[in-house]
Amino acid sequence: MLKGIDPLLNADVLYALRAMGHGDDLIIVDTNFPADSVAAQTQLGELLRIDRSAAEVVEAVLSVYPLDTFVDDAAARMEVVGSPDEVLEVQREVQEKIDAAEGKSWPMISIERYAFYERAKNAYAVIQTHERRFYGCFAFRKGVIPPDEGA
Repeated sequence: MLKGIDPLLNADVLYALRAMGHGDDLIIVDTNFPADSVAAQTQLGELLRIDRSAAEVVEAVLSVYPLDTFVDDAAARMEVVGSPDEVLEVQREVQEKIDAAEGKSWPMISIERYAFYERAKNAYAVIQTHERRFYGCFAFRKGVIPPDEGA
């Protein structure tokens, strides 16, 4: 255990989050996503796991992970097939965690299912959650942490 770090963030996840740079993508997916085969194609090359709900994992990750303020797609969700504008409960819960972490409304864009798979393959890392609700799949682009005042 470490002070000030959410205990859900295991050593492998912390390593990956720290190793990522500005503009790298982190993919957080549900238990139905083809996570192992997709993760093998990422920069990290292996699947990370946190066996909690999507919202709990997003909350833990965003406690240490800055979102990219230079792009419009820093937070994204997988679209519901056949209903791209529908926002499911799991996606609303994650939206609440994003807004809380950022201290303001930070809308997610939606990404068509197969386009989401492609974004995931090109990501730095994939974290699979224990989320069993459909469409609990999200992408987060890493931002920067500014220097301290006067530095």
